[in-house]
Amino acid sequence: MLMLILNIVYVLVAIAMIALILLQRGAGAAAGSGFGAGASGTVFGARGASNFLSKSTKWLAVVFFGISLFMAWYATHSARPVVQQDGGLMGQLATPARQQGAPAPGEMPALPATAPAGSEVPAAAPAANAPAPSDAGAVPAPQPQPPTPGETAPPAQ
Repeated sequence: MLMLILNIVYVLVAIAMIALILLQRGAGAAAGSGFGAGASGTVFGARGASNFLSKSTKWLAVVFFGISLFMAWYATHSARPVVQQDGGLMGQLATPARQQGAPAPGEMPALPATAPAGSEVPAAAPAANAPAPSDAGAVPAPQPQPPTPGETAPPAQ
């Protein structure tokens, strides 16, 4: 209830400040009084409106900034502690991985000492262009045959 009332007063003070600032004359308006425009400032008295408008604008500005500071202070002191929000699907996936000994973000994971059980990856795969180990009963790989006359040669890779 207090904040609602302060918000209403805050908006009214802001509107009043805007109106009073727009009513004031600029610095160049005094130059026009020498050319016959001096009688236009007599609505607020012999000294014109500058004294009344400047004092009222000053006090409205003090009230405006006072309300602003109080509302900021009140908002920070009445804030409730932040409850950790659910991370959704990614929050559910990240939690079990960290419990299983996964490294923290930015750390390098450790290499396993042995291959996991049930893995079907061979220990050492032979290179594609390396010669096969010599066996007594091994059959040599067939060599590509040159194209017969009338056939076109396959494109080279």
